[in-house]
Amino acid sequence: MGFAINPARVDFVTLRLFRAVAESGSISQGAEACNLAVSAASRRLTDFEATTGARLLERTSRGVTLTAAGHVAMQHAVRLFQGFELFGSEIREFSRGIRGHVRLWANMSALTEFLPELIHSFLEKYPRIRVEVEEQLSGDTVRAVSDGIADIGIVADGTGTSGLHVEPFATDRLVVVCARNHPLARRRSLSFRECLDHDIVGLNQGSSLLDRISRAAEEAGQPLRVRIQVRSFDAMCQMIRVNLGLGVMPLAVCRSRVAALRLKAIPLTDAWAERGLLLVTKSGVEPTAATASFLSHLRAGSKR
Repeated sequence: MGFAINPARVDFVTLRLFRAVAESGSISQGAEACNLAVSAASRRLTDFEATTGARLLERTSRGVTLTAAGHVAMQHAVRLFQGFELFGSEIREFSRGIRGHVRLWANMSALTEFLPELIHSFLEKYPRIRVEVEEQLSGDTVRAVSDGIADIGIVADGTGTSGLHVEPFATDRLVVVCARNHPLARRRSLSFRECLDHDIVGLNQGSSLLDRISRAAEEAGQPLRVRIQVRSFDAMCQMIRVNLGLGVMPLAVCRSRVAALRLKAIPLTDAWAERGLLLVTKSGVEPTAATASFLSHLRAGSKR
């Protein structure tokens, strides 16, 4: 039988103290920040460690540091405080008459090409609903919707969406981006197989786009020569600009960057280069009135 923490034995005063001690590296400073006597603070921390069943703080003559278990506890404490702050914020919004809050996570392609006008027209129609938008990788968006962190997600097709309600939203076109002096820069179009003899600039692991081109390389029977991986399309374009490799990205995302950085965007002839974008919500969960209204607006205005 696994060890379980009894939530009734962990209170916000103790969590706030633990966070203050971890950030200051001092029990006395943490106690002062929480208006507690040092002896009371020390007792609370000892009880907290006993409740978790792990040593969370390394105590030395120079202060305290977090153990490996302490780092995990700190991450969860921060999330709990963030959740409590969000709770308070959303309740206050209802008292101010906003009357609704929708959390939308989407990939860069959707945010660049499809969502700005839809969000604008929705807010004009429903000024008392707040739409919170985050740009995230498709895999992270799926997890956020599954965990209830996001109400609605827009992700690339091919992303695992088990347990979610999925419907088509839009399509975008993938292109190869390269420096103007790259050997392929004069081509009007090309297949991805022709790119595999060259270095690639890719997104980090977890990106649906990296998964897509990795599968394409595997099907072509050639290795994907990823020279460098970055976290954003902006960083990809900067690496491509200095000829560190080719990049595959949505045309809508890279159009302005190509012009500004004097890059070349070349259409891919592969069928998979026309990528579907999917609208995802959590299955079996009744949306709030605000979320239902926003979903209807997205469906009505989406470019299929």
